[in-house]
Amino acid sequence: MPDPASHEQRVTDLVDELAQSLTPVRRLPGPAMRTLAWCCAVLVLGAILLPLADLGGLWARLGVPDLRYAALCAFLTSASAAFAAFQSSVPGRSPAWALLPLPPLVLWIGFSGLGCLRSWIAPAANLAEPEEMRGCFTFLMSVSLPLSVLLVTMLRRACPLRPNLTAALGGLAAAAAAAALLVPFHPHDATAIDLLVHLVAVLIVVGLNGLLGGRLLDRTG
Repeated sequence: MPDPASHEQRVTDLVDELAQSLTPVRRLPGPAMRTLAWCCAVLVLGAILLPLADLGGLWARLGVPDLRYAALCAFLTSASAAFAAFQSSVPGRSPAWALLPLPPLVLWIGFSGLGCLRSWIAPAANLAEPEEMRGCFTFLMSVSLPLSVLLVTMLRRACPLRPNLTAALGGLAAAAAAAALLVPFHPHDATAIDLLVHLVAVLIVVGLNGLLGGRLLDRTG
């Protein structure tokens, strides 16, 4: 009959051996710190692109209240969506965090919509040409891509239980950040068609992130 004390000692030795071979897992920074890191990456990208911008036109556009507040709300939408994405990537966190970017998003759309009235209020306003609108769409998609990749990479270090929701929030963060970075390159005033182009670009980025990014974040597949 095996000796119980000897068996218990072997089990203890095995546990000690396994414990010594384990590599400590570094705890992830909190959602706030990871959001700050991602926003800093957005600002670095903006600094890289800034020499290509029309700075004189930028200050003129920021002097118009609706354009200035639309740019600010786009950045707030980006930051709050990124924070909500990082929150939702932590198991046990409420899905209600997904509602966080809604207030700045509504304000962003509202202030952008005010610019659509500019052709009535100020007939001499500088309105967009088709080529310029295509350029805006290309800019939004091109800038959203690396920001989305970076955010999904950061989110993969966690374990989101709702990967599609988390990825879609990341897409909103990337698209809103791209819209904020577009302001220095936006040579014309907003129109209804211009706003529609921006909205389509944002929806495409959010949709692609939700589908493709969700697959990358899904650890159950």
